[in-house]
Amino acid sequence: MENNRKVTLTYNDGKDNLDMPVLKGTLGPDVVDIRAFSKTGMFTFDPGFLATASCESQITFIDGDLGQLYYRGYPIEQLAAKSDYLEVCYLLLNGELPTAQERQAFERGIMRHNMLHDQLMSLFKGFRRDAHPMAVMVGVVGALSAFYHDSLDINNAEHRKISAHRLIAKLPNIAAQAYRYNKGLPFSYPKNGLTYAENFLHMMFSTPCEEYKVNKTLALALDRIFTLHADHEQNASTSTVRLAGSSGANPFACIAAGIACLWGPSHGGANEAVLKMLDEIGSVENVPAFMEGVKNKTHKLMGFGHRVYKNMDPRAAIMKETCDEVLNELGLHNDPKFKLAMALEKIALEDPYFIERKLYPNVDFYSGIVLSAIGIPVSMFTPIFALARTVGWISHWAEMIADPAMKIGRPRQLYTGAQRRDYIPQEQR
Repeated sequence: MENNRKVTLTYNDGKDNLDMPVLKGTLGPDVVDIRAFSKTGMFTFDPGFLATASCESQITFIDGDLGQLYYRGYPIEQLAAKSDYLEVCYLLLNGELPTAQERQAFERGIMRHNMLHDQLMSLFKGFRRDAHPMAVMVGVVGALSAFYHDSLDINNAEHRKISAHRLIAKLPNIAAQAYRYNKGLPFSYPKNGLTYAENFLHMMFSTPCEEYKVNKTLALALDRIFTLHADHEQNASTSTVRLAGSSGANPFACIAAGIACLWGPSHGGANEAVLKMLDEIGSVENVPAFMEGVKNKTHKLMGFGHRVYKNMDPRAAIMKETCDEVLNELGLHNDPKFKLAMALEKIALEDPYFIERKLYPNVDFYSGIVLSAIGIPVSMFTPIFALARTVGWISHWAEMIADPAMKIGRPRQLYTGAQRRDYIPQEQR
């Protein structure tokens, strides 16, 4: 939304001026529209895009200072407590919460697509058994476009809808089969009578030998993890999906690009890093010395603080409650690893050093503990993050494709390399 305010840039030693309008969103800071800046013959320089709005979006809002996260205007705390993942998927995709009839139709649409093409199943066997599940997911998700030609017209709204449903439906299946292939287990098929989270647990852990009974507490915990990770505004992987999509690439290729970006340890590997840190600390007795090392900057504390949230991560309180429920359900509060995690949490919440620096436990700290308690191996943490985030990625992709103002992404650069020089024949070098 544009108002009458503007920012005036004076350049060329005061000889020229450029007026740039100030845009005001419904929430958050105002934005200076610098699209006319290229008229000056210069470009802006903003590594990491820390002060640059790359797009206009109506999907997710974050206020890191206040610790707020809204999906389509709804606080994450309310959605995590009162909704579930598939309803949140509908909300992110469509902008409104569904009626009972709309929800039923949406869930039927998702279940219609949760099987994988039989030939696609053979693709898993092309990977080594010890391949990281994220490598498998990048390859298999990218290959979806080779099997589903009937929904690749990105300018067709119905095709975009079908592709979105397919991705949401198939990602749990792909993630689970990547795990099973790694473990040498036979592939498992989904069951439509189960909820989204229950189905994932079934596909992960069931065997042909006996009936698998889903633990409702664990399924609810997993559903909350999916909800809390469904979207997070213009982060690295979402921006990757948007940039790939701006070229007109098909949605399956764009989501594969997002998965590849999420694989980076600075992005999707945070909860995995928490478990590795706990293993390195070893026991509760070592916690005080480790935390002193954190203060002296000889040790790195994983799962505390957040780049975006300068206050408490709003997802962390929900995940802490879920963590307690899971540990109680499984009788793990006295397990050495989880006692170690709780000792870290206690110090971080009470020690002035951590309080003053707002190094509170974040969502990754608690979600890593929950996933480990459920029995999910560390290598599967990021794939679970990817399947949860797929709805956010595809929502942003669809929003961008439907925007008539969309342009192919083409960042500029500050070139600091060699100036023009002439080629020298090899014998003269």
